[in-house]
Amino acid sequence: MTYKKGQELELTIEGLAYGGRGIARQNNFVFFVEAAIPGQKVLVYISRKRKDFAEARIKEVITQSPHFSDPKCEHFLHCGGCKSQHIDYLEQLNQKKNQVQDIFQKQAGIKNFNVDQVVPANPIFNYRNKMEFTFSKNRWILEGEPRDVKSDFALGMHIPKRWDKILDINSCDLMPSIGSKILNYVRDLARESNLKPYDQRSHIGFLRYLALRFGQNTNELMVNLVTSYEDLDSLVPFVESLVDEFPEITSVVNNINTRKADVSFGEREILLFGKPILKEKLKDLTFQISANSFFQTNSYMAEKLYEVILDSAKLKGDEVVYDLYCGAGSISLFLAQKAKFVFGFDIIVSSIENAEQNAIINKIENIDFNVANLDSYFQKHKSNKYPNPDIVIVDPPRAGMHKKMTEYLPKLGAKKIIYVSCNPSTQARDTQILQSHNYELIKLSVVDMFPHTPHVETVGIFEKSK
Repeated sequence: MTYKKGQELELTIEGLAYGGRGIARQNNFVFFVEAAIPGQKVLVYISRKRKDFAEARIKEVITQSPHFSDPKCEHFLHCGGCKSQHIDYLEQLNQKKNQVQDIFQKQAGIKNFNVDQVVPANPIFNYRNKMEFTFSKNRWILEGEPRDVKSDFALGMHIPKRWDKILDINSCDLMPSIGSKILNYVRDLARESNLKPYDQRSHIGFLRYLALRFGQNTNELMVNLVTSYEDLDSLVPFVESLVDEFPEITSVVNNINTRKADVSFGEREILLFGKPILKEKLKDLTFQISANSFFQTNSYMAEKLYEVILDSAKLKGDEVVYDLYCGAGSISLFLAQKAKFVFGFDIIVSSIENAEQNAIINKIENIDFNVANLDSYFQKHKSNKYPNPDIVIVDPPRAGMHKKMTEYLPKLGAKKIIYVSCNPSTQARDTQILQSHNYELIKLSVVDMFPHTPHVETVGIFEKSK
């Protein structure tokens, strides 16, 4: 049967693809259905047709899924940040497990692959310790709004697949509830103060991002106002009003990003109130985190993740450990409590500075942090500078390891590699390379750090074949 764009047909949703779209099949042809959930029977129309698959959108739900759950968020239909919020949580876990298994079977080439362990999240709302919201003069106009409605100021999230339009957000149930109060106050205060939002098209305007960091276990709160240029005459009274309204705030910084790049990482930072860092506790360790440092965005589940890593490492106390992409040193410091010595490596200078300070705060001395571009660092600097590792931890960004690093990693000679990943697709890709160098994947755990989203954290244990 031939399918074409605009055609309507009935489909039964079998599961979720990685990324959150529903999967259906008809006549051996695959359909990816936006916002569909397993168990639904839906009437759809084809929005995009390709040779081997089609994309479709729901016109009508004919039979509702037993896994359907009323979404909590008022912005669910438009935001796209919590794409799975309309699926009951146990089924979310089941689908994530199935997705990871499918990815490793297809992309890593491991037949009959099974996930060994799934660690569920608790809590499943208000868990994020960092959120970023975008200022814009191009607000997304919702269906049903008057044609002449004002749309020249927004503070919220990008509309899916639109770089230039921002959905005004009143609340976000992924972060602590005080975050929503700050979000709304900042929006109103910015308007009253006549502070202009940045225009992504013309690159004119002052306010670019509002970034919030929460110490889930310390009750500290950092506000990062990202602007396109320095203007302390405008920001100082703004911040004074903000901290008067919210005495819970312990730090306010101003990152200045003069570049056109749509990122919240500034070229320089100005401290406007309180301390330049936020403190967070994970179990018995205390961490200092700066505005731009990487830190796991779910403190509650970070503790569970590190338990999985520690259990996988099975440290006896005489091991040398490398922690690659170490960020602010959280994994490194957990391991150093049970290892002989830990070396941490990361390219972000502020992260390494935080990591070194975290070691001092926690009185851990058997550790050494290094600024390193891991795409080429060991090829150029290894020699005899560091003792050979017994265990290597890698926790790369979503893009995975650079191929040069993946190829070089086996040359470090570690008996065990523990690969932590927020992207199972790139982890599966790197698994192929590691297995070609005689490292066998013996266990994979799924840790649900991000409920109601398509994202998941995985921990793979690789051991060198004898």
